[in-house]
Amino acid sequence: MGRNDLTTIAVIGMGYVGIPVAALLADQEGVDVTGIQRRSQRSGWKIDVLNAGKSPFEGDEPGLDALIRRVVQNGSFRVSDDFSIIKDMDAVLIDVQTPTDGADHKPRYLSLKEVSRQVGTHMKKGALVVIESTVAPGTTEFVVQPILERKSGLKAGQDFYLAYSYERLMPGRLLDYIINLPRIVGGINEKSRDKAVEMYKKIVKARILPTDILTAETSKTIENAYRDVNIAFANEIAMVCESLGIDVYEVRDLINSRAERHMHMPGIGVGGHCLPKDTWLLDYGVKKYGKFPIDPEFVRLARKVNNHMPIHATEMIKDALAFMKIPLRDAKVAIFGVAYLEDSDDVRNTPAYDLIRELEAYGAEVVAHDPYVHTFPEAELSRDLEYVVKGADCIVICTKHKQYFKLNLNRLRSLMRTPIIVDGRNVLDRATTEKAGFLYKGIGKS
Repeated sequence: MGRNDLTTIAVIGMGYVGIPVAALLADQEGVDVTGIQRRSQRSGWKIDVLNAGKSPFEGDEPGLDALIRRVVQNGSFRVSDDFSIIKDMDAVLIDVQTPTDGADHKPRYLSLKEVSRQVGTHMKKGALVVIESTVAPGTTEFVVQPILERKSGLKAGQDFYLAYSYERLMPGRLLDYIINLPRIVGGINEKSRDKAVEMYKKIVKARILPTDILTAETSKTIENAYRDVNIAFANEIAMVCESLGIDVYEVRDLINSRAERHMHMPGIGVGGHCLPKDTWLLDYGVKKYGKFPIDPEFVRLARKVNNHMPIHATEMIKDALAFMKIPLRDAKVAIFGVAYLEDSDDVRNTPAYDLIRELEAYGAEVVAHDPYVHTFPEAELSRDLEYVVKGADCIVICTKHKQYFKLNLNRLRSLMRTPIIVDGRNVLDRATTEKAGFLYKGIGKS
């Protein structure tokens, strides 16, 4: 197969996955990339920002700003809301959100299905379609493929090629992870898989691991469930250590002194696009398409533990305020960080949502600070740290942005009504914080 088979590529969905992969492909010689993004009120502004050669992300993303500027200036990348351009594309990558909603946690594939209909309507014979969105095992074969075939009148694996390759990204390291982490690529058949592998060879320096579509889909959900379970273990042990009056971080250091042990970091909660939902996608896929009944209780328990952490943090805040004779309903609480990940503007499924809801359910006034996030409907948000702290009864560190490691504690104390800090990310040292006159509480600390 020649290196020039896939020269025109469309990437649908200009988010944390679609933008960096589109820009990297557009930076390859002879490759022309068009990003496709709906002009919705929520995200349509990205079209104009990207076409101006700028990144829409506020957080630190090494190399991405320069890459986008270069490929736009070179004319090898642009963004449109016109799906009809798919008719000219050799390959189409689908990078849309696949949320799980409601008490049943079932996947909601409205965007994925609509995009699949658009791709099927417009794609040409011989095109390669790759699903990069995280989906429940079985989704590509039983949801996407039938739509593509019905709308196009073509046969997958014969008239067009269908593959699945999942992202392994983290805000702050988008380009690094695409280029340097091994890439798993599954195909509906061997030819589909090989064409997708050839495309990813253009941008991935690490190993590319070929497999079938179902194995690739399942690997993605299990990979994230594995991390979710390990974080849940750390969070449960943090609460154990609090109860025993010892420091979980010292315990963690002692455990990890053995090379083959790796206890994860506990914290105020788990956020992001993947971990809070991929367990449910795995659960749904095995129940829907598995050959025999299985109820994966262990991974569901991890979700329960991790979802409990903002509630646990609220109880810590209540106890600290009660020690100072202040009811939570009368308190002003300053949240430091609403992004789910440090030095990022990504608020998807951030634990700050649940923390703020819990606090407001008790009647507390909540004001939030984040150096990267522009808007946050759950609470009043400001980038002025002193404004947020003024008159507050408690600071809660929810995200370990680098700015919070350099806080002027004496200045903050002078602005507050009540000097309490609840540290949800092990950002501050207890002795230093207490020396500055604060009552200090921390997740996993006595």
